[in-house]
Amino acid sequence: MLLKPSKTRLWIEAARPQTLAAAFVPVAVGASLAYHAGGLNWLNTSVALVCAFLIQIGTNFANDYFDFVKGSDTEERIGFRRATASGLIPPKTMLNATILAMSLAFLLGLYLVWAAGLTVLWIGILSLIFGILYTGGPYPLGYNGLGDIFVFIFFGIVAVMTTYFVNTLEWSEHSFWASIAIGALCVNILVVNNLRDVEQDMKSGKKTLGVIFGEKALKIEYTAMVVLAFAIPPHFYAQFDYSLWILLPYLSLPLAGYYTNKIWTEDEKTQLNPLLERTAQFMVIFGVLFSAGIILN
Repeated sequence: MLLKPSKTRLWIEAARPQTLAAAFVPVAVGASLAYHAGGLNWLNTSVALVCAFLIQIGTNFANDYFDFVKGSDTEERIGFRRATASGLIPPKTMLNATILAMSLAFLLGLYLVWAAGLTVLWIGILSLIFGILYTGGPYPLGYNGLGDIFVFIFFGIVAVMTTYFVNTLEWSEHSFWASIAIGALCVNILVVNNLRDVEQDMKSGKKTLGVIFGEKALKIEYTAMVVLAFAIPPHFYAQFDYSLWILLPYLSLPLAGYYTNKIWTEDEKTQLNPLLERTAQFMVIFGVLFSAGIILN
């Protein structure tokens, strides 16, 4: 007889901690660039990090709710258990949790608006709206082949550049280029998810890039995103006169090669669950090394 998980454990699972690298790493890199520029503000960075976690968790809750409502989470699912579809959390409760997480992010973000100006307000509002529209609304991004673009823009470019901005009160070309690497690695978390679910998504009418272009396209995308991420540190070295410390992310190159090989050779879809977690962990490793390289310059 299976034991029902505790409420705390259930909500932690629903928050999908394996995806929270997409919230932590962009803030870490943006803050490191602010430190390098002599403008690090620990309070602003801490608030930005909490807001990033809340938006990520709120987006995950929204996905759990809307995927259930739209019927894309079925008994055939081979991905991580979804709390709403499994009947462990009522749909209304999950929707309320989504609203709570997004509302807390908005309220905390008001401090950053006070500290850094109205630009941050509009960025925050757009981040919250698109977090919901990823799977909700009349034209959900994740259901129409636009999920990858959303992730690249909001969890890469917007997150890194805005973190830098709330610290230094100015925009930076360096933060833009750094955000490209981070956005690429964020996308790869989604790529593994979509590769695992491509057959079920096809049945449910969810048009991810894998459904539209096929599994090989996802494997090419994963490889391209890895190459793009590793192209950024040499750009900093050659164009921005950073020292060799900026190449620290290359210590993670063997891992990147191993996971890329797994994407191309793994035929058992259930084995993509641990690969998704490893891809997120790799993003953390790359992000920490990249941040360290920036700080050591």
